[in-house]
Order: sequence, then C-alpha cells, then structure tokens
Amino acid sequence: MDDLAWETTDSTIDYTCPGFDVRRDDVRLPDGTETDFHYVDEPAAVVVLPFTPGGDVVVIDEWRQAVGRVNRGLPAGTVEADDPALAAAARRELREETGYEADTTTHLFSAEPTNGIANSVHHYFVARDCVPVGEPDLDFNESIRVSTTGYDDLLAAVLDGEEREDGVRDGRTVAAVTGYELRHGAGREPSP
Repeated sequence: MDDLAWETTDSTIDYTCPGFDVRRDDVRLPDGTETDFHYVDEPAAVVVLPFTPGGDVVVIDEWRQAVGRVNRGLPAGTVEADDPALAAAARRELREETGYEADTTTHLFSAEPTNGIANSVHHYFVARDCVPVGEPDLDFNESIRVSTTGYDDLLAAVLDGEEREDGVRDGRTVAAVTGYELRHGAGREPSP
C-alpha cells in the first residue's frame, strides 16, 4: 500500500439523480486523521471524434444548463451495462446523438478528467467514414443540433476557445482534439 493512500472505512450514497450519484466516503488519512470526502460517482463515458469520408468532423451544439449556454462539442455519453465493449458504446452514442454511423472506430486514449471531485473515466475514440443513416435518438433532456465542420476549423476553435465567438470550451472536446493532434497532427503517423 502506498504511504499516501487513504483508508476508506465506510461509503454511502448521499444523493442520487439521473446520470450520477454523490458519494460520501468516511476515510482515515495517512496521519491517522478521520474525516469524510464527497465526490461525484458516475459510470464510465465515451467521447467520439467522428470524421466523415471527406475529412470533416461531425459536431454537436448542445445546451449546457450548468454554464447557461450552448456549447460546441463532440458526441459523448455513458457506457451502458449492455454495451458489449467500449467501441460499441462509442458507436451507439455517435448514432444516438448525431444519426451517423462509423465504418471504423479506434481507441485514442482514456483519462480521468476530474479525479479530484469525480471517479469518472472517459474513453476517447476516433470514428472514421461516418455517414448519416437516420435521425438522432436523443434522451428526453438532450437539446442537440448536429452539423459538420472542417478539422482545421475545429482545431482552431479549440486552441482559441476564449477569443472566438465559435470557440470550443467543452473539456471533453478539447481533450479529444488535442489528444488526436498530438498523435496524428501535422501529417505525423502515430508512434507504434
């Protein structure tokens, strides 16, 4: 056991709502102090960077109540118990939120985006040759508009999010695009 580790002596759910719980752990710190720690307890999620056959990116504009505005982003959502694999969850979320289907999906990376306050893990995928096959199948509380944009335009909107009217500030999208750019940008092939 690591000498920085906290010992969990009890764990309960303080609040439940659609999408996540707020969990309270009773813990003992390395110096013996006993206290509690609250965090958001939520299932794993997938985030999809979907490219059309022509190289554009399928994006969504979605109302985000917590920040009180429409945000440009990528299709994303919770991994469900009946998803046979993470790639299947990525394909399902892409279809549900955009009406597009991918020819191929490839895992890009996984991250714990807010591990100081939540236990969520986001699994990022690149989807290729995405084509529209029908209408989105949105959840009751999703307000989404689907469009496409050039990859370079999306990258610029991510890099200049604060300065542009169409700037991207959605953290999952920023992570996906910068992660993709680091691995595939400027004509480089990914390292083996």
